[in-house]
Amino acid sequence: MTSGLVFALAGVALFAMGAAGVLLLAELMRRVLAFNIMGSGAFLVLVGLAQRNDVPDPVPQAMVLTGIVVAVAATALALALARRYQALGGRDELAGDD
Repeated sequence: MTSGLVFALAGVALFAMGAAGVLLLAELMRRVLAFNIMGSGAFLVLVGLAQRNDVPDPVPQAMVLTGIVVAVAATALALALARRYQALGGRDELAGDD
């Protein structure tokens, strides 16, 4: 078993845990955290599968770095929206999650 395959399998496990958290959790902050875990799993899968003959391919690594920057910006936006939602409604859960 190569190191790239280990990274890819760990990424699949992280993605599955994050997807379960997004679907099952009701609180907004926990959903944002679960979404970040899901994104980290996707990045780990891309990095793990980008290795060929123990030589990393630079193109997927550049895509992952760009994705990390976008994920940080999306997380900041999601946290700002969740904070605003809580300030306006006084709840930290979405209305349809009853």
